[in-house]
Amino acid sequence: MHGVRGTTVRLVAVAIVTVVGAGACAFAPSQPSAAGANPVPVSATAGTGASGPPDPTATATPGTPEATSTPEPSKTTQKPKPKPKPKTTPVGCPTGERQREVEAVLADLGSFGPITVDGKQSAQDCKTIKSFQQRFGISPAAGRAGPTTADVAKRIAATDPRKCKAGSGLTFCVDLTNQTVMAIRGGKVILGPTVTRTGMAGGFQTPAGNYKINFRNLKEWSNPYEVWLPYWQHFINGIGFHETTTYIHNGAIGSHGCVNLLPTDARKLWSLGKVGTPVHVYGRRPGT
Repeated sequence: MHGVRGTTVRLVAVAIVTVVGAGACAFAPSQPSAAGANPVPVSATAGTGASGPPDPTATATPGTPEATSTPEPSKTTQKPKPKPKPKTTPVGCPTGERQREVEAVLADLGSFGPITVDGKQSAQDCKTIKSFQQRFGISPAAGRAGPTTADVAKRIAATDPRKCKAGSGLTFCVDLTNQTVMAIRGGKVILGPTVTRTGMAGGFQTPAGNYKINFRNLKEWSNPYEVWLPYWQHFINGIGFHETTTYIHNGAIGSHGCVNLLPTDARKLWSLGKVGTPVHVYGRRPGT
């Protein structure tokens, strides 16, 4: 009786060890436990990087925790089909909310590079929009077709050189309605149209009319506003062309009557002009 009882105890103990051991190896190294624990990292010695569970038919080698044999692949397993690559846009060039509108205008202008009018951003679209933004001082010049880019594009496209009463010589034209500037000589536009910001409401409107440049200075000091005015070209009552000292596309503000220009345009207009150059200002700035 003593021998039978001892044998029974040993059999029970072996059964317990077998059940506990099977439970501890039931989870694949790359899968979380039932309790939602984080995945257990694959051992650094596992060179294959396999994430599946060990082969249940493998035979353990004495002195090692589990088998290391590699099962043969099933003959019925089909080669997985490659997934189609998703269509992506260039990094930093998301589709703007005015994408199609900007594409259409830039396609009509045709001077900033190829662009497809489909409302979808592409690497070439991005490059063309960036070129436009850089030319007109739009920040950031990242290729995204947002409200400022759309507004500037429409203003440039709407500017009609024929509305400027230019003579046979050089004339500086200021289109108040579209907030643009041109230089025309002999009926040909030699600068622009480019962006400007003229006098704001509240008694600071830039007056329409025909004038002439009567004073120029590379760097003029403004006494009332205590600011330098680079590439200054005066034409009427303290009003003239000069390089802007603020972000020109901030539509919430305006000048005190002067014709603000981007640095590149201010320098170019300075190089073209002289005392006596005609200035034609026409239209009216929206909101004034």
